[in-house]
Amino acid sequence: MSKVVEISPTTRHEGHSKLVLKINDAGIVERGDWLSITPVRGVEKLAIGKTMEQVPKIASRVCGICPIAHTLAATEAMEASIGCEIPKDAHLLRVILQCANRLHSIALHNILILPDFYIPGTDKKINPFTKEEPVRSVAKRIQRLREIGQTIGEIAGGEAVHPSNPRVGGMYRNVTERAKWKMYDLAKEGLVLAHEQMEFMIAVLRNFQKRDWTEVGGKQIPIPKDLGYHNQGYMATHPVYGTSSLDEDPTWKPERWLETRPWDWYMGEVTIDFEDPTYPIGGTTKAGTKAWPQMEACTGVPTYDGQPVEVGPRARLVLFKNYDEKGTIGQHIARQMEYPDCLYSIIKCLDELNPSAKVLADKIPQGDGSFGWAANEAPRGTDVHLARVKDGRVQWFEMLVPTTWNFPTCSRALTGAPWQLAELVVRAYDPCVSCATHMIVVNEENRIVAQKLIQ
Repeated sequence: MSKVVEISPTTRHEGHSKLVLKINDAGIVERGDWLSITPVRGVEKLAIGKTMEQVPKIASRVCGICPIAHTLAATEAMEASIGCEIPKDAHLLRVILQCANRLHSIALHNILILPDFYIPGTDKKINPFTKEEPVRSVAKRIQRLREIGQTIGEIAGGEAVHPSNPRVGGMYRNVTERAKWKMYDLAKEGLVLAHEQMEFMIAVLRNFQKRDWTEVGGKQIPIPKDLGYHNQGYMATHPVYGTSSLDEDPTWKPERWLETRPWDWYMGEVTIDFEDPTYPIGGTTKAGTKAWPQMEACTGVPTYDGQPVEVGPRARLVLFKNYDEKGTIGQHIARQMEYPDCLYSIIKCLDELNPSAKVLADKIPQGDGSFGWAANEAPRGTDVHLARVKDGRVQWFEMLVPTTWNFPTCSRALTGAPWQLAELVVRAYDPCVSCATHMIVVNEENRIVAQKLIQ
């Protein structure tokens, strides 16, 4: 007989989400719903009537983890709507900024997931903040990789978090010759560290893959060999950067996208009838509590060809590099494999970059309301922004962010896992939940269902 257990909030990611899990008598997930409970951001509504220069800055504020991707996707959506082509060297700076942010994000994600895994050859879980070796040296390497990514991002983008240099039509300014070589030196240093960190992480992941159990809340939980498997498809537009409707042959098709309501995908009202006070941290939700994923979810559900899809590192490797490893560990390994690609791409762009070249288009149209879109391959996956610009002002704007795509796919991937490993599966998607929250659900009395979360 099925029971319902709820993990709320989920941990070690940005934003607020929860898991509502139907489990059998053996504690195996029969159906899982992973949903955002972060209060709505309202960025799409804030954008209407603003200038096309303002909106990318607003869009970047949806999140402090992946603001680079949102800035670039929003800027290029504006350019796609108005039909503005940017200079080559402006594009090179954007790719450098993109890869610097991805480098930082992978390193940050390492810190978040390492406590799930073991020092190879031991039953000792990894504490990334310990002073003990070999973990201490690994932590210092991770922090240096983050520093390198943020420093390159600051040079190319103006700021490392909410970049000020990208603008509609290109970039505000090029970098100096000295700044170019500074980035070059940092990238070469980072490339060595990225290879070392990739090899370490893959060794840790392969070690976990060989284990029969993992400890959760003081209990030995069996690890299924197909942990995190799903039968959904994959979506990616480019191995490194992205595409837009200005491209001659865009690699994303808006006609294949449909956004549906959360109540078409999530469970209806349920009562929590199983609880575990030993589950870290603080136990699961108390038995007797009501949950209603259909009404609590603060995201739409985007589909591609009528189905949810996985986006992110594995999707990019599957579609562009013939990668074929499934499951949670396969997803983690794919992310580590993108480490050196970030630095190789930065070095390649720096080889081509001319610091004396122009980085702003000669003419920037003001737009006639035409539909335009841009897809940026953010660290977490395909980040699609869509816009209509007329007379320099935004008439309509929408964001289809990576975690929004991954919510329903990850929910399917939970089936067959011991419920105690559900968060481990979620963390493989590197979720950035706040930027995925674009909807307020109201009931028949027009009361906000998530009001208690906002107060």
